[in-house]
Amino acid sequence: MLLKHISLLFFVLMLSCNDKGGTYVCPPCDLECDKLVFKETGNCPHCKMTLIKKTELETYSNLEPNEIEFEMGSGLFLVEGGIEKSKSITMHYHMPKNFTINSKVIFVLPGAGRNGKDYRNAWIEQSEKYGLLVLSLEYPENHYLGFWNYNLAGMIHDVDVEKKTFKINKNPNEWIFGDFDRIFDLIKVKLNLKKDKYDMFGHSAGGQILHRLSLFKPDNNADRILASNSGWYTVPTDLDSFPYGLKNIELSTSEIDFTSKLTIFLGEKDDENETRGHLRHSPEVDKQGLDRISRGRYFYSYSKTQAEKTKKEFNWKIEIVPNVGHDYEEMSKWAAEYLYRQ
Repeated sequence: MLLKHISLLFFVLMLSCNDKGGTYVCPPCDLECDKLVFKETGNCPHCKMTLIKKTELETYSNLEPNEIEFEMGSGLFLVEGGIEKSKSITMHYHMPKNFTINSKVIFVLPGAGRNGKDYRNAWIEQSEKYGLLVLSLEYPENHYLGFWNYNLAGMIHDVDVEKKTFKINKNPNEWIFGDFDRIFDLIKVKLNLKKDKYDMFGHSAGGQILHRLSLFKPDNNADRILASNSGWYTVPTDLDSFPYGLKNIELSTSEIDFTSKLTIFLGEKDDENETRGHLRHSPEVDKQGLDRISRGRYFYSYSKTQAEKTKKEFNWKIEIVPNVGHDYEEMSKWAAEYLYRQ
């Protein structure tokens, strides 16, 4: 019966959206929504990815994985992602006019809309100001289905949303955390970069990925990591089951490495009055707080306490951005100033 309702809903979407006069489409994701055409910009109602102009489709269709080419200004290319080589990530980049082989590099991870182009665009002004190479990763819905393959970096699988059940993927090689060093190495060779490290900024769902990167793969080549306005967190506690805590996954509190340069980057107004973005509520996540800023403060405070209990070096920070809510464009501007202003 559920399948019948889903099919009927999709048929209605086809009738309402597939207008020949439409000018917006879903980025190619090998799902049925690739056939839909929309009159206005926004998010695809099926895969939730941010729509693009029909005229951009040709650019996407001509891309081949790992054919990495840069031109001054903005562009895109495909790069392999995950352990399966068929999985490809669209990389939206901006190379500033004053780029040199000594320029700093930042990876940008979008929110749940996976709108890598929009996030790249939010960094263009700061890219030119600071001579910064911006690399914005767009993970496609067809290869990284739902929150469990994006927010949770592929760490769970066999998800049944109706029954609220899943299995933990205990193979770290299949988590997406390994993508960042590997992609940076490819680009470093291509551009003859002199830097051995890169910075990272992720907002909302992207912020979730980055705080989990610091927990589960601290041996990475990232320098400074800004996890911005995450919806909820994996807290370093053995009392709560993964993905809310560390129970049932092969990492205990005593093994946590707190030495990475992680900053929990929070908008002051991403509070109980914020309506933008989807904020998950459940007994497990509401223990962390009822809004994003409360949950971020809870995660930082709990992590610091655990580090003190286990007598671990603690390098994590928390930064509150004044007068900003759940706004990736404003948070991106503040992030650039925080990282690169002398």
